[in-house]
Amino acid sequence: MTVMKTSMRNFFAHKGRMALSAIAVLLSVAFVTGTLVFTDTMGTTFDKLFAATSSDVTVSAKGASDSGETQSDNGKPPVMPASVVDKVGGADGVKSAEGTVFSTSVTVVDADKDNLSPTSGAPTIVGNWNANDARTMKISSGNTPRGPDQIVVDADTADKHGLKLGDEIGVISAVGTHQAKISGIAEFQVTNPGAAIFYLDTETAQKTLVGETGVYTNVNITAANGFTDAQVKKNVSAELGGAYKVQTAKEIADANAKDVGEFMSVMKYAMLGFAGIAFLVGIFLIINTFSMLVAQRTREIGLMRAIGSSRSQVNRSVLVEALLLGVFGSVLGVAGGVGLAIGLMKLMSATGMNLSTDDLTIAWTTPAVGLLLGIVVTVLAAYVPARRAGKVSPMAALRDAGAPLDAKAGLVRAVIGLLLTGAGGYCLYLASAADKASEGSMWLGGGVVLSLIGFVVIGPLLAGVVVRVLGAVVLRAFGPVGRMAERNALRNPRRTGATGAALMIGLALVACLSVVGSSMVASATEQLDKTVGTDFIIQSDTGQLITPQAVDAARSAEGVKSVTEYKWTQADFTTPDGKTLKETAITAADPSYATDLATEVVAGKLADAYKPDSMSVHEKFAEDHGIELGSKIAVDFKDGRTADLTVRAITSSDVVIDAGAMYTSIDTMARYVPAEKMPLDQLLFASAKEGQEAAAYKSLKDALHDYPQYEVRDQTDYKEALKGQIDQLLNMIYGLLALAIIVAILGVVNTLALSVVERTREIGLMRAIGLSRRQLRRMIRLESVVIALFGAFLGLGLGMGWGATAQQLLALEGLNVLDIPWPTIIGVFIGSAFVGLFAALVPAFRAGRMNVLNAIATE
Repeated sequence: MTVMKTSMRNFFAHKGRMALSAIAVLLSVAFVTGTLVFTDTMGTTFDKLFAATSSDVTVSAKGASDSGETQSDNGKPPVMPASVVDKVGGADGVKSAEGTVFSTSVTVVDADKDNLSPTSGAPTIVGNWNANDARTMKISSGNTPRGPDQIVVDADTADKHGLKLGDEIGVISAVGTHQAKISGIAEFQVTNPGAAIFYLDTETAQKTLVGETGVYTNVNITAANGFTDAQVKKNVSAELGGAYKVQTAKEIADANAKDVGEFMSVMKYAMLGFAGIAFLVGIFLIINTFSMLVAQRTREIGLMRAIGSSRSQVNRSVLVEALLLGVFGSVLGVAGGVGLAIGLMKLMSATGMNLSTDDLTIAWTTPAVGLLLGIVVTVLAAYVPARRAGKVSPMAALRDAGAPLDAKAGLVRAVIGLLLTGAGGYCLYLASAADKASEGSMWLGGGVVLSLIGFVVIGPLLAGVVVRVLGAVVLRAFGPVGRMAERNALRNPRRTGATGAALMIGLALVACLSVVGSSMVASATEQLDKTVGTDFIIQSDTGQLITPQAVDAARSAEGVKSVTEYKWTQADFTTPDGKTLKETAITAADPSYATDLATEVVAGKLADAYKPDSMSVHEKFAEDHGIELGSKIAVDFKDGRTADLTVRAITSSDVVIDAGAMYTSIDTMARYVPAEKMPLDQLLFASAKEGQEAAAYKSLKDALHDYPQYEVRDQTDYKEALKGQIDQLLNMIYGLLALAIIVAILGVVNTLALSVVERTREIGLMRAIGLSRRQLRRMIRLESVVIALFGAFLGLGLGMGWGATAQQLLALEGLNVLDIPWPTIIGVFIGSAFVGLFAALVPAFRAGRMNVLNAIATE
């Protein structure tokens, strides 16, 4: 009980000093809790959506995925004849059966040819209005589609794009473009998954999406009373003889949930990883806080020991304070996490996915994990300071607070740190020298962990060197005030090292990712310059295949010399070694592709691969299967016949663009695949006539104006788009790392605040002998700046080493250029100085307001 009372008294006596540590715990726990609540809520939302939108039993055409989505290389959904509806309607246990047709391989535009598809990556779905959709969609204005000139749009899409009844929109599919006017607006009766949904009448949907009537993509079946879904599925399957895919509502819901779950798992664990980084940084803050509190209370602890307190009691007293801090911060963090989850839901709603707080899911494990994690991490972080407190001798009551550090312990720490850093550096060397990326990645991971731990352990030793160098460069210009700031930072190297290490972790990851991202862009740009000989690249950023109408429009553009089509499909390969490789990718292109992309060839000529019944393979594939020039490969095309193709060229496997591709000509593919089954183009390459590049560029854009789903880019545009994609990913990662950096800033603030309290008497004496308030505040700000720059120097240096090693592994995959983004590195380093200035504002202000006489009188 005495220990608890002492701990409670000390905790509340220093509650202001504990506040920043509590905020660090709060933020970290909130991030973990918010991630779990948000992902659980999304899971619940989608589970309800899938359960509400699935019919009791669904019959799908061959080629449909388990989740019911249509998959097709030719832009048309796989279909079944209308006779299937009558056939399953007579099966035992079937109350009703209704044929439906829908497709996601479509683009919908308004009257101005602006794309109405979601920008969030959600699909655009066009289908026929049916009874199953009528359960989840309600016509809020207008009427259902009643002819070829009418279409219904969902309310969210209508609101987003300002659509109203009577507006004309166009549906672009592989069949062509169909124009219709909005006859109705339908509201979701369940959660809107973010998709844009449009409804036509059945006959129009069939003609628009498939190009023929009398076919369906699915048959929705309602089970009769007294029959389970499983019984109806069995009866329907028997009726159809296994010709089509038959699934119950639960099976489709489970398949959909699996697809969503895989994405959600990636997002959840990525966010939890960044939360873990924030926790790691928070550990340094907590260690620093308790170390300084213990140092400041040395005489007090010595007196407690002198009057009979045991080492274990002192130890427990500090740990109980940490426990109180952990409980306080974790409880607030759990509450903050729920608020964060709600904020993320609002953010998702702004992007088009309406998540209702009615579905807010807080499993009992979520707050339990948050509380346990926050409390355990806090107590463990305080363990070392607590042990140090337990070792305080009763004689410390006769000494000043803040006894000097144990020199032997410092020496042992330095040796261990040097060994860990050396081991980490050696692992990084082995990673850079590896022959295989998979092997090198293991060494890279080990090198990152060991070098990071080594730098943390060796931090106090590095502080003595780096701070002196930074002081000579940055602080000496400020005269005596700058020298005092340098000495203050050097006074306790262990504290400076721990404070800088907190900032080092976040900035090391920033630097590493910046180097990797910049090197990827530079390498890809070099590859484009070396290999891409075409002037323009035409493709969809959302993965939409290119329709024949768009291809014709591109060919008709003025100033265009040639247009190269590029198709992709799958086939079963039977190689000369007798092996059959299922669903192997094969690329079909026009012969001009051999000059549009200068792929490195190790044997033969790539142009010969486009001759009749010919193909190319890449070097590794040839080695694995004993293939040489003139070898025959039996290629069983998907949706087509088997062709015996002769290998005319072997390409290098060490390329970035089209890595691993095996080529044949479109004419060869067309000989074995029926016209209606031929895959659509993945992209197009276009070359301008001599001297007409600018005119052809404008003409191509004008020709494809009616097809806004496709982008026309010259090589400069393509490089910028590639850089933009990588920058977008990096910015998202930097945003998540910002939490760790914020916690590190709190650590600097806390260190300075406690340092000011520790030096209260010293500050009073300096003020008494003439140091002005302005000089005092400047000294504390400069001390903060040099600590922040110390952390930035270590972090950026370490991160660049990691990034350079990672680039060596990327070089094994063809990304050969190492590019250090010096503007970013220098900007972050300078920004760290401003971080230091910001962190010192409150401590410096409080120091400047001290009463000189009271400060001198402080024990």
